[in-house]
This record gives sequence, structure tokens and C-alpha cells, in this order.
Amino acid sequence: MAMSKQDTDVIRALQALEDGSSSVRLRAALAVGTTPDPRFVDKLIERCAIEPEFYVRDMLTWALTRHPASKTVPELLQQLRSERAQARSQALHTLSKIGDPQAWPAITRELLSDADGEVARAAWRAAVVLVPKGEEAELAAVLSTQLGRGEREMQLSLSRALIALGEVIVPTLQAAMKDADPRVRAHAIATERLLRDPEAGYEFAIEEAKRVVALGDTRTEE
Repeated sequence: MAMSKQDTDVIRALQALEDGSSSVRLRAALAVGTTPDPRFVDKLIERCAIEPEFYVRDMLTWALTRHPASKTVPELLQQLRSERAQARSQALHTLSKIGDPQAWPAITRELLSDADGEVARAAWRAAVVLVPKGEEAELAAVLSTQLGRGEREMQLSLSRALIALGEVIVPTLQAAMKDADPRVRAHAIATERLLRDPEAGYEFAIEEAKRVVALGDTRTEE
């Protein structure tokens, strides 16, 4: 029996998602998102895990958000257990864009402290989007265990995630300001300053925080 035009188009799109040219893969992801079909979901998720180009991965994520959450979310949750770091980070990124509450229980402490920096950052962003009302303080406590981790970009990502939770983070930050590790203290102080003055900029806040830590005074302004 001859295939319908729709079936032929699906097969061509699936093949194009694996093309050697990134521009072809980008156009294919755009086409798949423009005309969603459940048959695309598995391939989109598979490509997210291995796609080398950032802008193509971003289009793959967009294409997944165009499909029903009932189809995408369960499969994305499976990816969170993958041994491949990119599979975990892209699944988290996509779940944050979909925003389906059923994904929240899968954002575990292990993911929030993942050894891979990109996975951890994606988990932080997903967590602040998905956290149920009333559980923000508990999330802030878990996120605070990552204070002082990594270099500027990673620390800024964590500060942004914490700040997105609002005033509930203040007690947690104040506790971290007394931590034995000066990097943790400085990061906590910088995050609190940014919460109070978002226009200050992270560079200014962290340099000021380092001076405060060097002087041995971690009191915050009332």
C-alpha cells in the first residue's frame, strides 16, 4: 500500500533531523515544531541528547514544547536518568520550558547537585519554574548547598535561581554568610546584595562581597 503524503513528509523530516548539515537539522526542527506530530517526539528527544549545535538544540526544545505535554513529559523524565550529561541537561531545559507540574518530583537533590555543571544549572532553572507554592524555602535550602561552586557564570546562574524564589531565600543566605568557606560566604553576600539591588550587577556585588569577607564582617544592612 502506498504511503500518504503525510507519512512521506514525516519520514523526510525524521531523516533531516539527522542530516550532516546543521542548517538542514535546524530547518527540520523548525518544520517539526510548526506541524507537530506525535511520531516526532522520540526522535526530537533522541536528537536533544546528542545534537552538538546550541541553536539546533534550542529549536529542538521549541519543537518539543509544541507537542502535547502528556506525550513529551513522561519521555523527558526518563532522560533525567540517562548517563549522558547532555541528555539530562536538555531534558531539564525542555521541562522548564513546558512547565508541567508533574515534572517537579523528578527534580531531585542529585540533579540539583549534579557533578556536571550544565546539568546542575539546568536543574536550578527547572526547579524554580516548577517548585510548588509553599515549597520555595525548602528548595532554597537545597540550592544553598551549591553556593561557592564553580566560576562566575555558574555562580551567577545559582544567584539568579535563588533570587527568582524571592524574599524566602534571605534566612538561608544569612546562614550561608557564616559558612566556614569564604567562597560560600562571598557568594551568599553577593546574592543577597543582588536581591536587594538587581541593578547593581553581579561583578560589583561579588567584588564587594569579597571585600566584606576579607574584612571579616558578614553583617548585612538592615
